[in-house]
Amino acid sequence: MASIIWVEDQLHWINKFSSILEQSDFDGKSNALLIYNFAEAAKQKIALIDKNTPPDVALLDARMNGNDQAGFSVSSALRKKWPDIPIIYLSEHSGTEIERDALEQFSAADFIAKHQNNVEQVLCWRIKAVLRQSALGQQAGSNASDSIVSGDLTIDLSSWNVYWKSVRLMNPSNRLRPLAPTPRKILRELVECSPRPLTAGQIAERIEADVDKFSYASYRQHIKTLRRAIDAAEAADGNFLKLCNKGHGIVTFGDEGAYFWNPPVTDRQ
Repeated sequence: MASIIWVEDQLHWINKFSSILEQSDFDGKSNALLIYNFAEAAKQKIALIDKNTPPDVALLDARMNGNDQAGFSVSSALRKKWPDIPIIYLSEHSGTEIERDALEQFSAADFIAKHQNNVEQVLCWRIKAVLRQSALGQQAGSNASDSIVSGDLTIDLSSWNVYWKSVRLMNPSNRLRPLAPTPRKILRELVECSPRPLTAGQIAERIEADVDKFSYASYRQHIKTLRRAIDAAEAADGNFLKLCNKGHGIVTFGDEGAYFWNPPVTDRQ
């Protein structure tokens, strides 16, 4: 049985797709479909569902009730509770910045345009593909770890993407571009060596940089980039930067030009 959470605010789309989602053969068994018309109602329900019984897939509208961020807010609530849940967007806003953000910042498994030929078949094909890929990932995960998790920070060792509270870290100077490789490598080393601090020379050796060219100034600039990237994922409210100053997150160590990772206390369930 495929368990599907679907958040959609327009009744005519619910009428069009609900019977298909309930009756289609995704895994040889009947499906369980939970439908919510409002993002807030969906998030309240997500908070109540047993963490050990996650849905198999989430199907989200992107823009709901005039809010471009509604689908993303549900995505964040889902990923906070179940980081690996596959999320598919079924939206009228394909080819827009909404689709770009869904794929780049919120790591959607797929983005399907509602207005296309044979959309019912396309939807079923994509759900089957995502469920199959999820099953393969779970099987592989039982044999080897493919990510590093420290509090609200996740480093995907397959894609090298970095996520803070399920939001992908992007270049803080250009939110259309991903975080550069060197800061990501530095962050991994800090997390793996936590709570031991690492100097510029130690980092240079660990990431195989030119020790003679990798100065403390370079190290400090990369740390600044990482702090800003995480802060941007936290709505750019300065909260993460304040945590760093208080000894949590990416912390400055003494007068040696070193830094270390100290996971902030989080409200994870």
